[in-house]
Amino acid sequence: MRLRAIAPILLAVPALGGCVGTVVDVVTLPVKAAGSAVDAVTTSQSEADENRGRELRKREERLGKLEREYADEMEDCNRGKEKACEEARRIYAEIQELLPTIPAEPPQG
Repeated sequence: MRLRAIAPILLAVPALGGCVGTVVDVVTLPVKAAGSAVDAVTTSQSEADENRGRELRKREERLGKLEREYADEMEDCNRGKEKACEEARRIYAEIQELLPTIPAEPPQG
């Protein structure tokens, strides 16, 4: 008699093994999701360094382009083209705004 009462429980135990794993997964899912969200929102130090380096290179490239444009406009300005003189002044002003954002090169030697 007692065996008949215990038999369904014994038969159900192997079936519940998968449920326990699922329950554990469901319970830990919010923790894993929160951890992933924090990783997605925060920036590591190496990523921040890469971003700063990338931004600095963009500014340096922009400065180089502006300096070339300024030289071309100054040549035309020296030939008497007033429009080129105006453009050279505009470019010079932009260069002056950009220069403080670019660190000085360390001395070599």
